[in-house]
Amino acid sequence: MTDTAPVALLTGAARRLGAATANTLHNAGYRVIIHYRSSREAAEELVRTLNARRPDSAVAIAANLTIMSDLRRLAREAVAQWGRLDALVNNASSFYPTPVDNATEDDWDDLIGSNLKAPFFLAQAVAPALRQQRGAIVTMADIHAERPLKEHTIYCAAKAGQVMLTQSLARELAPEVRVNGIAPGAILWPEQASESSAQSKQAILDRVPLERAGEPNDIADTVLFLLSKAPYVTGQIIAVDGGRTLT
Repeated sequence: MTDTAPVALLTGAARRLGAATANTLHNAGYRVIIHYRSSREAAEELVRTLNARRPDSAVAIAANLTIMSDLRRLAREAVAQWGRLDALVNNASSFYPTPVDNATEDDWDDLIGSNLKAPFFLAQAVAPALRQQRGAIVTMADIHAERPLKEHTIYCAAKAGQVMLTQSLARELAPEVRVNGIAPGAILWPEQASESSAQSKQAILDRVPLERAGEPNDIADTVLFLLSKAPYVTGQIIAVDGGRTLT
């Protein structure tokens, strides 16, 4: 591993889409910083696996992104780890229903905090390092930023704000830093929806023109494209949804 290898910080990257993206970036030559909140064992196992492939190429850092002191510490440690930062992937996100009749202020603070507040202040904290490397930011948005999901009002509002945040940061951080987003469709079923009936899942897939769910690598490959193969793309939200937003 050379000192010129690019470095990516990925939030919420211990498992699922975050881990798949970390693997893809690592395979492409990135050194990766795996942020996690509570999935310590999964994060450390992923780091061991990646470092076995290429020594000193991965590290895990714990932080609660809704606590500003934790967020700023994560940014400092990420930049200091290898003395540079080329990419920020905002993957961490809370997701759960908040019916209007019983949604709480804590729900609001958590969903807005993880999906909107944290990506802004993390971008603010690492912007100097990204400018130095002419780096890029990719944020995981959601197709429901435009098409509300029933009983998920706070989450959808946060994701809608995240889309505008992506576009606004793209203008403000240009020309040194590119900022884009990805809006996944049916890629992985939410963990809290794991008991959903096959019928309800099929009803979702029936609205997808490609007639199937996507794979985590569909997202990971798009992240890699936006970070390293799209030097003239900024301020865009790319839907990776099998065409679902067409229906």
